[in-house]
Amino acid sequence: MDQELQSGAAFPPPHMGEPYLLTPGPLTTSFDVKQAMLKDWGSWDGDFRAMTAALCEKLLAIAGNESGDFDCVPMQGSGTFAVEAMLGSFLGPDSKTLVLVNGAYGKRIVETLSYLGRDHAVIDKGDYMPPRGDEVAAALTGDPTITHVVLVHCETSSGILNPVQEISEVVEAAGRKLLIDSMSAFGALPLDVREIKYEAMVSSANKCIEGVPGFGFIIARKSELETAKGNSHSLSLDAHAQWVNFKKTGQWRFTPPTHTVAAFMKALELHEAEGGAPARLARYERNRDVMVAGMRDLGFETLLKDRWLSPIIVTFFNPAHANFSFPRFYDLMKARGFIIYPGKLTVVDSFRIGCIGRLDEQVMHRVVTAARESLEEMNVDSASPPEAALKERARLAA
Repeated sequence: MDQELQSGAAFPPPHMGEPYLLTPGPLTTSFDVKQAMLKDWGSWDGDFRAMTAALCEKLLAIAGNESGDFDCVPMQGSGTFAVEAMLGSFLGPDSKTLVLVNGAYGKRIVETLSYLGRDHAVIDKGDYMPPRGDEVAAALTGDPTITHVVLVHCETSSGILNPVQEISEVVEAAGRKLLIDSMSAFGALPLDVREIKYEAMVSSANKCIEGVPGFGFIIARKSELETAKGNSHSLSLDAHAQWVNFKKTGQWRFTPPTHTVAAFMKALELHEAEGGAPARLARYERNRDVMVAGMRDLGFETLLKDRWLSPIIVTFFNPAHANFSFPRFYDLMKARGFIIYPGKLTVVDSFRIGCIGRLDEQVMHRVVTAARESLEEMNVDSASPPEAALKERARLAA
């Protein structure tokens, strides 16, 4: 461990020798975060209530809540639980929502609204094209019954960073309300309530704050929380009821993930010590830039042009070489200490490499070395993608 630190790495390697998780959460966490889970907490005890209150206060500070207009509502479960809680609580039975889709998570929002029986319209950009302000403005002008717009901040199925500022300005100008799924972005990418206008956003413990899975959280205007009473389709996913109970008792309504909360508090401490969201974003961007440059030197091609590459996860086309097999490549990368992600594109084959977690650019150099060695072991002398992949990417030029 000490040798690794002396070599220029910012952090020690995983303490138990496990592979790095190059995924957009769960991700590689610090040993200190893991250690924080070794203590048991009483879910109704005053110490744990104080921990929950501090958690919310710190998250609101990251969101820039100087005015006090927003509040934080933690929700047990996976990130999708928290997304459904936001949608079901803030979109009333008479609402109509414009969903901006360019990947799997936008499609999941559409599926959720169908389950909830909430009226909605869709702008579907395919797997990875970004929604743009002018087409959103046109849709809102053309349908005055639309009350809300929902956007995925970073669509990790492709790795695209969507233009949230641009969309926010258009939605505000049209007098509608914006909800943001910032699951994989909050805590690194800017989402300051003083600069980006939205009614609510949702994220998760095991993303850019670098905690472990177990709960998500909604940051919403208090005025929206107040008027959300009676909207929810669910007892356990009712954000209004959860908020009211926190205000009244300081407690979670149902058994909280105590160990995950304790780990998250340590993660928040490390986040602050690193320099907050700007410093974390800078590290993730360095991770991305080093990894992308190295993979391109090997002949790999990214799905996206640099303009749309997020610092969260990057999609690469599979090589066209006959000897390349992604399952084999995955196993070889894992044997060298790195767990990567399969792709989610429907037209061409791809894989993804995450840039977030407790790792730095020195680790990303090693990722590139592992990729080179894996190709050599597979007898793949060219990582160039098939022509069909390049034609598909050319569609992004506009």
